Amino acid sequence: MKELNKQKILLEKHKDIARIDQDSKRTHGWYVRVRFKGRTHSKFFSDIKCGGHYSSLLSAISWRNETEVKIGKVRTNKHMVTMTSSKTGVVGVRLNEKLNRYEVSWVTHQGKQGKTSVSINKHGEKKAFIRACSIRQEKEQKRLEY
Repeated sequence: MKELNKQKILLEKHKDIARIDQDSKRTHGWYVRVRFKGRTHSKFFSDIKCGGHYSSLLSAISWRNETEVKIGKVRTNKHMVTMTSSKTGVVGVRLNEKLNRYEVSWVTHQGKQGKTSVSINKHGEKKAFIRACSIRQEKEQKRLEY
């Protein structure tokens, strides 16, 4: 039974963790890369140094989880965007000056794209922005609950 659990963990996909097996360089282990707010934290866990394939994976998972706590990233296996190229500075909220509205986008828990908009004409600039940010936050929270 213990061996079955071990196999299951080895076969599962682990977010931000990749297996590296490079015979030519005698490199075998797990590479962890945690990205958050424009910074990347990474570390390699060698099978030899950690005591085997399974032990190095457990070390990699543990380091990833501890690093996420340390930097303030929410622990989830779902993809999260923490940087934006939008002029609003808020992920998933952008200003459409042509249509005079804020456009809100998100990914549903089923992995589909969700969109809505908030009129600046109807709510005013400041209230429309606050409303758009609130919608985005609510939708993202709902996605993470699943």
